[in-house]
Amino acid sequence: MKKPCLILALLFALFPAGFSAGTKEKPNIIFILTDNHGAWTLGCYGNPDIQTPNLDRMADEGMQFMKSLSTNPVCSPTRATYLTGLMPSQHGVHSFVPQHTMMGDEAYYMLEEFETLPEILHDEGYVCGLSGKWHLGANMQPHDGFSYWATMPRGGTSSLYNDPVILDGKLIDKSPKYMTDLWTERGIDFIEQNKDGDKPFFLFLSYNGPYCLSRLLLRPAKNRWAGYYADKHLPSFPRDTAHPWQYSNLDYHNNIVSIRRVAAEVSGVDDGVGEILATLERHGLDENTVVVFTGDQGWMGGQNGFFGMGDHTKPMAAHDMMMHVPLIYHHPGSIPSGKSDAVVTNCDFLPSVLEYVGLESRIPEKPKLTGKSYAPILRGEEVEWPIDMYYEMESCRSVRNERWKYVERRSPEGPGELYDLEIDPMERVNLFNQKGYEKIQKEMAEKLYAFFDKYADPEYDIWNGGRSKARRHHAPADHPDYREPKPRPWKAAVEKGKIYEK
Repeated sequence: MKKPCLILALLFALFPAGFSAGTKEKPNIIFILTDNHGAWTLGCYGNPDIQTPNLDRMADEGMQFMKSLSTNPVCSPTRATYLTGLMPSQHGVHSFVPQHTMMGDEAYYMLEEFETLPEILHDEGYVCGLSGKWHLGANMQPHDGFSYWATMPRGGTSSLYNDPVILDGKLIDKSPKYMTDLWTERGIDFIEQNKDGDKPFFLFLSYNGPYCLSRLLLRPAKNRWAGYYADKHLPSFPRDTAHPWQYSNLDYHNNIVSIRRVAAEVSGVDDGVGEILATLERHGLDENTVVVFTGDQGWMGGQNGFFGMGDHTKPMAAHDMMMHVPLIYHHPGSIPSGKSDAVVTNCDFLPSVLEYVGLESRIPEKPKLTGKSYAPILRGEEVEWPIDMYYEMESCRSVRNERWKYVERRSPEGPGELYDLEIDPMERVNLFNQKGYEKIQKEMAEKLYAFFDKYADPEYDIWNGGRSKARRHHAPADHPDYREPKPRPWKAAVEKGKIYEK
């Protein structure tokens, strides 16, 4: 166990200790979640190229977690984990859920049997609203106490301008406007509907941007940042030869059109965050509202030759930058300004929020959560914090501590990985099965097995023959979910002279 370094920008003595179980009035909660978004793309996490003034201000005024990691690289599982506090092998959503589970006669809600954050908050008197991406099944109707419901009929995004949406209980063929702006406006609408109510509110503002993948990356941005980035080189996106494991997204790799589009969409999300913060200030709600900003999973934009997340590689990848997400808490007068080096995950989110608002008695006990509340860190306290972090994507699992990362795959593709993060933080030198590392490899493997043996539900434990509620993304050739590999259009695109910047 190690005490994380907590760097406070202001003396803790100047701040109240946050909310406790004895607080009569609970704060409002706004949970802002982005789609496919690495922390490294934000100015407050060191990016010199992408303009994110509102998030930078939010980080400067609030608590910024420098080592927040996602336990899975795909949107449906990570969203399920944020809302339940459970790992994929506990809640059963291992990959993105297919279209037939979201719309139509076969649609069903993936988390029906679990207590979720919105369900608990609703039970405790909160008014709950969703604006944005859902991607957890049965998208047409509200779930878990949500009374405000503006979302999408599917999970993926092919265009941030022309994709279908669900508004006021109706399916609309094309979004009436740029979707990032749409979700911001709907979020503001929910806030203003509830600003004078006698109940606190919970807004789940779930952007489907910046969405750093799909064919939209082959088209220039059209939002208000398009002109700004039109001539930018953006060197924070490394130009490198594609990694041999990079299977998808190769036509975006080193593509300046794609790179500029990502930058513009990240700045577009930042605009939305700015409007939400301004709305709270305009109505005098900022000191009674805790705002959380994070991403569903990390994303790589050229680092180590990777472009995308762990599900875009063969074999599945488990690099830190595919896990590293922004995590910022903002609550003026209650959360001190500072940075935390604690390694936290999306499994820690639910217990942390519930404890922070004085509802620790509602933290679910079954299934047993793998996470821990970091609410004391939000109050400016130094606390003992676990140093191990676990990750899984179907047949790929990993464990990391401050120095070592161990990755194991139960699939024909293999292979195993072992990295010394102290001297190789970018995970370039694989020490798996190398002489001299036998002891640490065995220790890390045993740690990985013990964790999943303790927490995984046998029904959803893929390593031991369990099933997934979602269609398997990478399945063995003899598995019912196996899909033939798709052709790689990037080769033809390169041969035709598609615009690439070397």
